[in-house]
Amino acid sequence: MAGSTLSLPVIGLEVFLADPTSAEAIVSCKAVAAALQEHGALSIRDPRVSEADNGAFVDLMEAYFSQEASTKALDERPEVGYQVGSTPAFTEIPRCAADDECVALVERLLPDDKPAPFDTADAKERFFWRVGTPPPPGLATQFLSLHAVPVVPPAFADVWQNQMDAWGAKLLAAVRVVAEMLAVGLGLPQDAIAGRTDHAPHLLAPTGSDLSGAANARVGRVLAGFHTDLNLLTIHGKSRFPGLNIWDAQNHKLRAKIPDGCLLVQAGKQLEYLTAGHIKAGFHEVVVTDDTLTAIAKQTEAGRPLWRISSTLFFHCDSDSTLEPLPIFATPESFARFPPLLAGTQVQHELGLINLSAKA
Repeated sequence: MAGSTLSLPVIGLEVFLADPTSAEAIVSCKAVAAALQEHGALSIRDPRVSEADNGAFVDLMEAYFSQEASTKALDERPEVGYQVGSTPAFTEIPRCAADDECVALVERLLPDDKPAPFDTADAKERFFWRVGTPPPPGLATQFLSLHAVPVVPPAFADVWQNQMDAWGAKLLAAVRVVAEMLAVGLGLPQDAIAGRTDHAPHLLAPTGSDLSGAANARVGRVLAGFHTDLNLLTIHGKSRFPGLNIWDAQNHKLRAKIPDGCLLVQAGKQLEYLTAGHIKAGFHEVVVTDDTLTAIAKQTEAGRPLWRISSTLFFHCDSDSTLEPLPIFATPESFARFPPLLAGTQVQHELGLINLSAKA
């Protein structure tokens, strides 16, 4: 199973965008729900987003992460849990390492389905940039650190905000449609999930992993250890370097293959909460593979930087909204497993578990 490659279901958004009530759109909505239930992930094709858009953003982030570590350190904001600006390598720890239930799950997996070791901090770096509409002045939030002032790197001051906002807006628009389609596919009103995200602390969160040199370009090197994402849904464009493994609902390990021009969407912890585990947050990792080495050779020949970029956006529920099972999943048993909890409280707790803030 470790050698299996999964071509995730590819679902186009154009039919839903044209008429969300059409029979064809409803079929697509049900396919979104089925893919997230089975795989915890799917590929989407949004006619409003091109591969060139993704490529331009990746070019920018390759240039950013290629800077000296001391320069990038000026962009760090640990006092707000690194929720804006730069996060250095070997800071974030894999979520599973801090979760006894997750460790027990890994112990039960078949040998071919086990992840790479996740007992050390991730080699990846990250940059967080807030996107979307913040809470209006009249709507107070209890979670100011999750809505911190953005950081603009001095070397990119003339282009940074425009390019980050442009790519962030495209990803945000695409993933919001996925949330609407998921709701319809589950038999809920179109805004049942997306309506909880209007003033959320969505994060454009590209990662950068240095693949230069023999030590970094070593098969089996872990760039991002076994984990799930803490947010509602995660979306990103295709990376120039393979290496993403995902686990399906049966906990089988699979190499994810994303078609050109598509975006990858993954289920996060907040979605697991809202669906009372009907859709589980998808486990995944990023590891250097033989295919990664092939891509390194190609990038080297082209004279491109050897940084693996993920053009990621974390789609969140509003910080001051309540996470609890949606009505169709609401039972005494589900509320016992998923008691009402403010989304901001959940985020702060999860940030503590991955070493990005004091444990809440």
